[in-house]
Formats: sequence, C-alpha cells, structure tokens
Amino acid sequence: MSAYDGMHDDERNEERRDGRNGRDERDEERTFAALPPARGAAFARSWWGRAWLKALEDTALDGEQLKKGRRHARAGAVGAVSVRPGRITAVVKDRDGTAYRSDVLLQELSEAEWDRLLDLAVESAGHIAALLDHEMPPHLVEDAAAAGLELLPGIGDLEPECGCEAWDHCPHTAALCYEVARLLDEDPFVLLLMRGRGERALLAALQERSAAGERAAGEGSVGKGSVAEGVSAEEAFAARDILPPLPVPPTLPPAPGEPPSLDTETAPEPGLDPAALAFLAADAAARAHRMLAEALAPGHAPAETPLTADQDAVRLAAGAPPPWIAERLAAGSGRRRAELDLATRAWRFGGAAALSVLEEEWKPGREATVRTGAVLAEAWEEAERPVLRPAGAGRWTVVGADAQLRVGADGRWWPYRKERGAWVPAGPADPDPAAALAGLSEGEDVDEAGVRAGDEAGVVGAGTVTGAGP
Repeated sequence: MSAYDGMHDDERNEERRDGRNGRDERDEERTFAALPPARGAAFARSWWGRAWLKALEDTALDGEQLKKGRRHARAGAVGAVSVRPGRITAVVKDRDGTAYRSDVLLQELSEAEWDRLLDLAVESAGHIAALLDHEMPPHLVEDAAAAGLELLPGIGDLEPECGCEAWDHCPHTAALCYEVARLLDEDPFVLLLMRGRGERALLAALQERSAAGERAAGEGSVGKGSVAEGVSAEEAFAARDILPPLPVPPTLPPAPGEPPSLDTETAPEPGLDPAALAFLAADAAARAHRMLAEALAPGHAPAETPLTADQDAVRLAAGAPPPWIAERLAAGSGRRRAELDLATRAWRFGGAAALSVLEEEWKPGREATVRTGAVLAEAWEEAERPVLRPAGAGRWTVVGADAQLRVGADGRWWPYRKERGAWVPAGPADPDPAAALAGLSEGEDVDEAGVRAGDEAGVVGAGTVTGAGP
C-alpha cells in the first residue's frame, strides 16, 4: 500500500472541492496514456514546461534521485498519468518491475483567486488567443504574479507522495514530474487543471466574462466611437521566444497527385457517381498543385476570389472533360450544351471576368459612361477611327464589320466576333479598345471596313448612327 492510500488532501483543497457546485465532473480529471520512451530528447521545450522542471529541481534535496527519475522517464517506466485538481498520479516501475503509485501535489487556487485570474485573462485578447492555441501567455503569468497569484510552481510547491515511502522526491515522483513536463509542452491546460479548473470550465468562464465585458463596453460607448482592442506591441514582442519558427515551405511536387481508386466491390450510395467523383478529385488535385506553384513563386498574386457554383461549372467544362461530364455540367448550370460551349470559350479567354461580360450586361454609371466615351475617342487616330454603334449597355458594334467591343466593370475591353448570327468571344481583354479590336482583323481589315461604312453613311469617327442595333 502506498503512503497516499492512507492520506487525504489538505483541508483547504477539500473545502474547495465541496464548493464546486455545478461543475462537470468529467472536466475535473484527465487521464493521459503512457508516453513512449524519450530517449535523447529534452523533456520540456516550452518555457512553462521548463519552469515546471526548474521547480522540481529546486525543490528536490537529492540530485541523485532526480537522475534516477530521468532514467526511469526516458525508459518509459511511467504508466498512464491521471491529472486532477491539486494532484497528479501515475504508477512508476523500477528496473526490477516493482510498481509504485506515485503522486505529486500542487496547491489549488481558491475561487477568489480564480476570479482575479479570469479578470486578468479577459483584459487582453492576446491572453485568450494564446490559451486557445494551447500556449501559456507570458504576460498573463507576469500579471498574475504581480497580483499575488502564482500559476507556475516554485520552490517547494511540488509535494511528493510515493508508495516507496520516501520523505522527499524519489526516482518515482521525479519520473512522474519529468513525464508531466512533456504533457505540459503540448497542453498548458494540464497545469491549469492542477490549479483547479478544467479546460471546458475555464473557457466557458472566459467566454462568459468576455461577452459581459463587450456588452458593458457597448452600453458605455453609445454615441461614441469605439476602437476594438488588439494585442499590444509589447506583448507581441514578448512572445517572440515562445512561438516556434515558421515551418519550411513545402516543395512543389513534379505533378498533381493521383486520386484514389473508387473502383471497389461496394456499390455506391444512390445518386453518387464514382466516375464523376474521381473527376472532381483529379480537378481538385490539379488546382491545389497550381495554387501551390503560384504561392511559392516570388511576388505571387493574392488568392483568387471564390467562384460561384455556376462559374465553377463553366471552369470545369473549360478543361475539356469527357462529353458525359460536359452534359452534366450543362444541365447542372441550367444551360444548353451550345450555351455551355460558348461560356467555356469565354472562360478560356479570361475566366470569371470574361464569363460576366458574355452573359451579363454591365450598366455603367454616368461617370463610367463619360470615361469609356473618352477612352474610345482617344484610342484611334482621326483617319483610322472605326464607326462604332451602341449595341446595349457597355457594348459597341463596328459598323460594316462583324466585330464588337464590350467593356467590363474593371474597364477592360473585350473583342467579339459574329459567327452564325451570334456574337462570340474572340480574344482576351485589353485596357486599350484599339488593341482589343486589332486582333479581329481577318480578310478585310475591320478598321478600313468601319471607316468606309462611315463614309458611305456620311458619318466618320466614334459618333453614333441613329438607331441602335445588334
């Protein structure tokens, strides 16, 4: 029987446990599976994990016991660790296989002390953000210490109890402390649970206090301009030694990955097409590969604007999928197959912007109308300027030629050509309408055709012919 079996928590801890009305008991204890041996690795990497070990090493009177404890921990002799308010427990085995129940006690904070600590935590958004990221914010520890609250243990705070009946830290309690340092590295809430509050209870209390503070701030700032609180430069600078370095950027694979095979013996669920799913998986891999290549390139452009489902259907169709996929995309986007083919033609010239110019009539405001008129007037020399006739909002047809210019909301000009009685996209956009139109010269030059048609009509220049038409 261990020494612990005949002992109880001190009266102060018992009194506090009796007062925990309404708490979730499942949040009052956590059990961690035994960790693998830690051969050659440091027991603590985080500053709070190192502070925990410093408290152990400053408390123990016999350094030789600590060395044996480190060897036990490195060899994987510590079993599952139970963490609860005021106490950590584990079974630790000696080299001969003898097992001892070992406990280390840490004083809990009182309810009043927890109230003060929570008030300090909600004063800074950085404190809460760090805790949510499983970091122990250094300024919170410093502010708490200034208020008389010690979160991290100090000399004499880690009180040992072991079945081997040693009166000071023995190899078993030392091994337990070294093992807990590894747990603390991953989750500082382990320490906060030892101090009396589990993760869920603590986060719920922080959320409640934050919400109450925001309501009070909102009521107090009616009619006044309010500024959202951020993280101070001092606090951000103090965290520089805590935050790990950024990971090395990934290398770009030579090609997109192959999607997994969906050809299994299990029949798919009703309505699920494995071949269509494989097509989407391959497309996602190709897009991810392209996005990674762009992100790794120097001076890469910002992320693309998310596409609507309708736009994404056209994007997929523009990749020349199998005919049965194209048919499904046409039906899913509410287009006939010929309409989808026209949309994919626009997409290949300029993506979502080109599709918008094809299918939507942008109605420029007064200022934009004046600006586009000025651009058209200045785009050509007087003798070379074609006659343009308005053909709808933001559209001008070249008189005497199967050519049309359309302007997008971004001010770029798109060339269109009439084929089989319909206007179709004929090239990429250009900020200069003359340059956009120049690419349409096939057979008879559109500029010459427009000028001659204007001469015959008695009109020269970028003026309009009475009566708009297609």
